[in-house]
Amino acid sequence: MDLSRLLHPRSVAVVGATERHGSYASETLLNLERAGYRGEVWGVNPGRTSVHGRSCFPSLADCPVPADAVVVAIPAPAVPAVVEEAGALGCGGAVVYGAGFGEVASGAALERELGRVALRHGLPLCGPNGNGIVALHERATLWGDALRPFEPGRVALVSQSGNVAVNALNASRGLRFHTVVSCGNSVAVDPAGWVEALSGEGELGAIALYLEDDGDGARLAEALAACAERGVGVAVLKVGASAAGAAAAAAHTGALAGDQRIFRGLVEEAGAAWARDVHELLELAKALAVPGARRSGGGLALLTCSGGDSALAADECERTGLPPLPPFAPSTATRLRELLPEAATVANPLDYTALIWGDVERLRDIVGASGADPGVDRVLVLYDQPVGIEGAAAESWANVREGILQGAAASPVPVMVASTLPELLDDAAATRFADAGVPAIAGVRTGIACVAALQSPPGQPARLREIAAAARQAGGPDGGGRPLSEHDAKELLREAGLPVVDGRLVSGADDAVAALGALGAPLVLKLAAPGLRHKTEAGAVVLDVHDEEGVRAAHERLAGLAIDGATVLVERMAPTGAELLVSATASGVVPSLVVAAGGVWTELLDDAAVIPLPASPERVEHALLGLRAVPLLRGGRGSPLLDVAAAARLASAAGELLLERGLELLELNPVLVHERGATVVDAVAELA
Repeated sequence: MDLSRLLHPRSVAVVGATERHGSYASETLLNLERAGYRGEVWGVNPGRTSVHGRSCFPSLADCPVPADAVVVAIPAPAVPAVVEEAGALGCGGAVVYGAGFGEVASGAALERELGRVALRHGLPLCGPNGNGIVALHERATLWGDALRPFEPGRVALVSQSGNVAVNALNASRGLRFHTVVSCGNSVAVDPAGWVEALSGEGELGAIALYLEDDGDGARLAEALAACAERGVGVAVLKVGASAAGAAAAAAHTGALAGDQRIFRGLVEEAGAAWARDVHELLELAKALAVPGARRSGGGLALLTCSGGDSALAADECERTGLPPLPPFAPSTATRLRELLPEAATVANPLDYTALIWGDVERLRDIVGASGADPGVDRVLVLYDQPVGIEGAAAESWANVREGILQGAAASPVPVMVASTLPELLDDAAATRFADAGVPAIAGVRTGIACVAALQSPPGQPARLREIAAAARQAGGPDGGGRPLSEHDAKELLREAGLPVVDGRLVSGADDAVAALGALGAPLVLKLAAPGLRHKTEAGAVVLDVHDEEGVRAAHERLAGLAIDGATVLVERMAPTGAELLVSATASGVVPSLVVAAGGVWTELLDDAAVIPLPASPERVEHALLGLRAVPLLRGGRGSPLLDVAAAARLASAAGELLLERGLELLELNPVLVHERGATVVDAVAELA
């Protein structure tokens, strides 16, 4: 859908127009007036001829022209008819504030009707159950809550929560919005649609995205590709879990990966930042929006005027997973000694001490010298400004700010600032920093998170479109897969050329003995049945069987278990190796591959990598080498060097098989990795 008329309206019609204090219709009209909106504004209410000094018409059809934006501020039951009229007239889009739709059981049918009407006419719709749109560059405040005056900026917010959007608009942290969209139930346009439309907006630097459900993974991947293509940063806060994760929880994959990890895998693949709370979401977007702030590389110089702050910030760098702070080069150390007071020690982090507080030139040169160090890719300066300071104290703080700004201008690498506590970032100072290309972040912990985001590589549009194509091919998770027996799952693997232990189903004890002769000892005997998982706990596995007597005893014991539809599977035991879990799953926002330590270590270590499909062997190998369990594969503590490349090829092929055969789940646990090659020992598969 074309959202341009909603985001750049030349005319607005407010349906349900009234002067009743506090009503959404009244506030919308007042907000447009306060913002200085330059387009035409009309009220629509058959009981009025004017409202707040604006002309008021009986219906949309009576307005001078079809409105670009129709604000619908009436009770839910009457909304579909108004949207029908707007669509038939050729209006540009609608904003629906009202609740009482799909967020409550009694409104589900009404929401479906509203969606059908909007889609039939191709009419973009923001809502229902949302707060609307604030397009600050257009001064178009299609918003039902009271708004204070704003300066437009470079950050957009798309939020499924109205309250998150309301609170964000009232934040004071040097945050300047370009557009805010409170999309509510997202009947006709989902958050991905808003992200893609906003990615093409001029003067936009970053988008903050607050999500309460997965939505359409293919559309989201395409929207993230558009952002990567246009250099628009993205920060994501995703809350809640979808039903798909609960459906997969019976397998190890659901317990280990879950929807949040799969969603995060897509976000990180897009070069977007993953936020832990709303505060961090807004700060990440604010940092990503500063032109020139993003730069790959891990060398951080950390500057403070306090030893305690420097230690806390260094600890936070380690906790966040940033590379160790590099020591300054000898030439840099020599220059810093010339600039620092005798009480200071040259080190990274650098405590330049409060003895030079307010010395613009020295602080400028310290920042510049630190940024010129060959091992430094970014400088972070901790800077606090208490509220309400005046006189000489205010002048000294202004001098510190000026020293940092001049140092940033002299530094060959990006410079950013962060306050130690969120409330110690002054709004005006933060704006001054951002205007000079210096991100200013509220709080040291969030500041370090922003460093990590700014140093991460951007997403690759072609790769994201590959992921979108795979998501469309998979058709989305339905959470109700039909399980195959282990034997049938392994036959799928063999047909696809994956290395699987030799074995076959047997029809009785004599046939099991014949399998011993064909396969050779040692053997494993197990029961195979659709949906039978965790065989060890069920007593449905007998290991290390060497002779005819053992085969017969094992077969008798297994045949005596009361498991419906089960048959006995006889396999040659695989040679020992490191155990991996390899799982391809469609139960998430996009189809993904999960690799983790296998066997009994799977949930215990909680150590998994999630790669959106398709996943090349090279991507999988990189992910395997990033696991905490990598010493098991790479010769740790005297263990042999194992064939990680073979394991990566196997895992990549499992992902391809999931997509080609339309499976919902293909879990291989364990895969044994040997010094040469890798072998699938157990397999679970579900047809979508």
